[in-house]
Amino acid sequence: MTELLLKQVKVMDPGGPHHDAILDIRVRDGVVTELGERLMKGAAREVSREGLHLSPGWVDLRAHFREPGEEWKQGILNGLDAAARGGFTAVAVLPSTTPTIDGRAGIDHLLHRSFGHAVKLLPLGGLTKGLKGEQLAELHDQRLAGAVGFTDDLHAIRNTRLMLLALQYSQGLPGEAPPIMVQPSDPYLTAGSQMHEGAMSTRLGLKGAPALAEQVLLQRDIALLAYAGGHLHVVTVSTAEGVALVRDAKARGLKVTASVAAHHLLLDDGCLRGFETCYKVWPPLRDPGHIEALREGVKDGTIDAIVSDHRPEDREHKVLEYGQAAFGIIGLETSFAVANTALKGRMSLRRTIERYTHGPRQVLGLPEVHVTEGMSADLSLFDPEENWTCEATDLVSRSHNTPFLGQRFTGRALGIVARGQVVLHPVLSR
Repeated sequence: MTELLLKQVKVMDPGGPHHDAILDIRVRDGVVTELGERLMKGAAREVSREGLHLSPGWVDLRAHFREPGEEWKQGILNGLDAAARGGFTAVAVLPSTTPTIDGRAGIDHLLHRSFGHAVKLLPLGGLTKGLKGEQLAELHDQRLAGAVGFTDDLHAIRNTRLMLLALQYSQGLPGEAPPIMVQPSDPYLTAGSQMHEGAMSTRLGLKGAPALAEQVLLQRDIALLAYAGGHLHVVTVSTAEGVALVRDAKARGLKVTASVAAHHLLLDDGCLRGFETCYKVWPPLRDPGHIEALREGVKDGTIDAIVSDHRPEDREHKVLEYGQAAFGIIGLETSFAVANTALKGRMSLRRTIERYTHGPRQVLGLPEVHVTEGMSADLSLFDPEENWTCEATDLVSRSHNTPFLGQRFTGRALGIVARGQVVLHPVLSR
């Protein structure tokens, strides 16, 4: 990139000096060199579009790129391309691959493969060896190699003492104590579950996962946090009880943060009436009462970040009878559109953007980014008012397991300016 001029763009930068201003912004060789109301074009490439907004770069805390082991579903570079299309300048990648990322070599592989891309890959290391929940992985080595947090993905840590040791040990790692990321779901209460337990699961004759499963394990982990200290991050909270527990823990001064998947803010368990496997996700889609609690948690700050929960699957694992199909959808390309559609009219755009910018950075202990002259450009471009319909051509991911094809959205990611590169959505490139 040499020089780029963004014309009459509205800055959404909560806490920043130019929040809510409409400015021209010049970026030269990866640095924001000038902000003003009427900047001369000069030799710059000019981008101008009605409704264009800009914010500090969005960070996604939860994406599965399937490399190593299942690159035909999606590899690292394809995943980073999908993240750029979705407006993200950084993405945290899960360790549940084949083999698992639970040592220095795995972290090194992720960073080497992603080197030079416009989107920064943030490696999440395995919390236990092989993600089996039996023995802590080499957390220190992974941290030194660049791991920003530790998780066993959807595998619950059943051993209470092991979870306690993880919280204690993490506090001695280099830098600020990294987040121990858990998706609280008691495996004994959810064994064989296919959807949320409620009226709809009874009607459809499918075994349901009770909200109690999230509540029980989260209560345990918060109690361990209060005893041991450290930083507990609750991944994809999905129930009203879960939101209430996190809210109470924060009020008590505990270092607990939480995220919610964008699709859990928009879709409910009624979507499964037709047994469509594209709606099969974990945690499962909940009923409207839980969705309202999640939206309120985003609004009041109980939930720190909105995540894509991007999980690619090929047709062989998804186009099956409902009970045999894999859990998961892709979400990087549609995350902002889904969340903005779900939250529009319920809370300010400022709060939504905070859950994509400052919130995720705080979870990972990264410094805040604000739009100022002299900053290394780390910017996301979007239009919060654009009405559009998601089509296959809008998806960059190799796998297309999404329920959102044909879905009408309000709000669209339009590109990124990051790491000395410009990646624009085709609608801006014309």
